[in-house]
Order: sequence, then C-alpha cells, then structure tokens
Amino acid sequence: MNRGVSELRPFDDTFRAHLRDLFRWRRDVRRFRPEPLPANTLEYLIEVACLSPSVGLSQPWRFVVVDDLSRRQTVREEFRRCNADALKSYSGALAARYAELKLAGLDEAPCQFAVFADCGTEFGHRLGRRTMPETAAYSVVTAVAMMWLAARAEGIGMGWVSILEPVRMNDILDVPRAWQFIGYFCLGYPQLESDQPELERLGWERRQGKNACIVRR
Repeated sequence: MNRGVSELRPFDDTFRAHLRDLFRWRRDVRRFRPEPLPANTLEYLIEVACLSPSVGLSQPWRFVVVDDLSRRQTVREEFRRCNADALKSYSGALAARYAELKLAGLDEAPCQFAVFADCGTEFGHRLGRRTMPETAAYSVVTAVAMMWLAARAEGIGMGWVSILEPVRMNDILDVPRAWQFIGYFCLGYPQLESDQPELERLGWERRQGKNACIVRR
C-alpha cells in the first residue's frame, strides 16, 4: 500500500441495503418545517459535495450562500415571474393542475443557496474539456447529487428551484456573468417523509422503470 493512502474497508450487504434505501428516500422537497438547521450544516454538506468527481479535477463548483433577506425576496419575486410565464405554456386541465403545484420552498426553507459552474476555470488545465466543455457543468451537477444524498442521510430535505432566469440570477446574487447558473436550492427539515416523488403522488407524472431508458446496440 502506498503511504498516505487509507485502507478501504469492504462494504457489506447491510451497508449496500442502507445505501439503496438512501437512494430511494432521497426526495426533491418543497415543503419545509421552519426550524433552523444545526450550525455548520451547510458547510458540512458543501464539504461532502467537494468530494465529487470533476472533469480534469477542475472542481468548477461555486456555492453562493444566500442569507441576505432582501436578496431572498428578490429571488422569490423572480420565481413568481418565471412561474407565471411557465403557467402560460399550459392550457386546460393541465394548466389548472400546474397552478396547484408547489414548485418552490422559498417561503419556508431556513437555508438557501445557489450553485454555479465556473466553466472557464483554468484549474485542471482544461483536461477533458476541449471536445466537451459542457462537462464542467456536468461535474457541478454530480456535486449537487452528492450533497443531496448527504443531506438526506442527515434527515434534511433539499429542493432544486429551476424556474428562474439564469442571467437574472447572476445579477441578483452579484456573481460573475461567466459563471453558469445550475440551480437555486432550499434546505431544511421536510414536513413529510416519503419514498415517492411528490409530483408522482399528485398525479403529474409517474416514475418509469429501468427498461424505459435502456437502449442496446
């Protein structure tokens, strides 16, 4: 064994079963309880996210913690504007169902942050990005997924708010225009625990099985 490299203990069947439960119970949460999270919770989850793989070890993730109440209010207003525009794209019964959906937890979530991709970073010397520069943004999404699972393991819910105008978010949060907006996230204790996606429970869509997404050649 090389010096400085820790020995990895084998994962047993019990661990693998718990891991599968974690995957199944991870949910996109929109309904939060108001109590605050323990101190340094977000910092811990970001630390876990930074263990994620990234193209060329570029580590392009940028986490913007939004504590300022006036900025949060501006984000809420931007969501309402974008959501109203999205509603116009539906008609009839589907529009009515869309209007009933709760698509953000911006009013209740005690912790809120945005995630950006610094796709122009020279860290990693652009390894792996010359033919597929979009892999920088993909790397950030993998970090979000790692963070999501770590939050669920702590009993914390996380919600991805995507109904926002990306360029406006750069301005609202006063970050470089070159950073690519990935998403705005709400974090807190969920009102409801379920292993079923909320949109499936509400009849918006149903989860497909693995055979629906496998193509063999």
